[in-house]
Amino acid sequence: MRETANQFVKAGWDITVVNIARKSWDLDSGIDLSLLEQVDPRVNIVELPLSREDLETDIRLYDEARALDPDGWVAQLRRRQRETFPEPNFGEWRGDLEQAVLRIHRERPADLLLASCVPYVNLAAAWKLWEEARVPYAVDFRDGWSIDVIEGVEAFSRTSEEGRWEQKILDHAVSLWVVNDPIAEHYRTRYPEFADRVHVVRNGYDADSSPGRTHRADHESGLVFGYLGTVNFSLAHLETVLNAWRAARAKEPLLANARFEFRGHLGAGASRGANRHAEVLKQAEADGVFYGGPAAKSEVSSIYAGWDAMVLILIGGRYVTSGKVYEYMATGLPIVSAHAVEHDASNVLRGHPLWTGAPGLDEEGLADSFIRAAHMAVETTDAQHAEAMAHADRFTREALMSVAVKNLVEEVAP
Repeated sequence: MRETANQFVKAGWDITVVNIARKSWDLDSGIDLSLLEQVDPRVNIVELPLSREDLETDIRLYDEARALDPDGWVAQLRRRQRETFPEPNFGEWRGDLEQAVLRIHRERPADLLLASCVPYVNLAAAWKLWEEARVPYAVDFRDGWSIDVIEGVEAFSRTSEEGRWEQKILDHAVSLWVVNDPIAEHYRTRYPEFADRVHVVRNGYDADSSPGRTHRADHESGLVFGYLGTVNFSLAHLETVLNAWRAARAKEPLLANARFEFRGHLGAGASRGANRHAEVLKQAEADGVFYGGPAAKSEVSSIYAGWDAMVLILIGGRYVTSGKVYEYMATGLPIVSAHAVEHDASNVLRGHPLWTGAPGLDEEGLADSFIRAAHMAVETTDAQHAEAMAHADRFTREALMSVAVKNLVEEVAP
């Protein structure tokens, strides 16, 4: 979304971004203020005082009903939120979002609204501006709404309230952006009359996140494998990866003194950093596993520069790509895939010369992948590194988003 706004500015547009307050993001997923430094200063940002009530952790602010029956209070909150818009957690934001875009439009008439989801209640604001002022709008779904990308099934029927909203929105949308071909296929099949307006706009990576140089591994000092990203996968998934690491370390001399570093948030909301995942990582320190905490965007390149191989741990399957796969490729380092075999990340990685392949969540197969990556780390030639970097070059975020914005501008004003 940051790069989208920046590319619109470069194309000569006046951009206003409607967002929630920073403290609300901090309650939810955490916040990296260094990312704001990369927003073009010509972008106007309007922050609304919206937040998720259920994420409040200060019990002194709880009313009596919530204090006595927290589960019942949350259930009642979910019902109330869906009365306004069919989305738990965010439905009640509808009125504030609608009024915000109407106010902005009155002050400086808009030529286009781009609704980036989640939350999907953003669509109500796009519809309101269309309904009141016929301002064209486009939708950036990323992972889609009517497809459960994790389970790979329909999330809701076309006759449900969510289904009616999605149908109504897409009937009048100028364009729909999604992150990969399987999701695009879902929407083209579900809405054949809309098929030519569905576009794949991949996440890509920021060029400054790449170390951008040939890496020399020092196995005598100990190879370093790394995972950077939110730990949002299941405990069983994490334990499978750690068991495979332990087995590979016991079997392969190159890994005998190797380290496996995790960086990023452990979960989200009130349990972030204080959960069973944290305990399991702590227990694995005897196997050379270490957790180094969250990382600011400005640190990413230097973190990658200190690693010898990447471990791509992802949830989901063929409908999930993940933004991290592009960044991992751009390191030019060997990549171990710890995700389902049939995964869109596999489609992106196919042809990468330093990818160990996707054995699935099989401990033995993953252990072999760790071993292969260790050998790649110490045996990679400059030519192989250059080939790996060339594979990633196609996916720089600036290149991808500049094309997407150019095409959208042409669709709005051909």
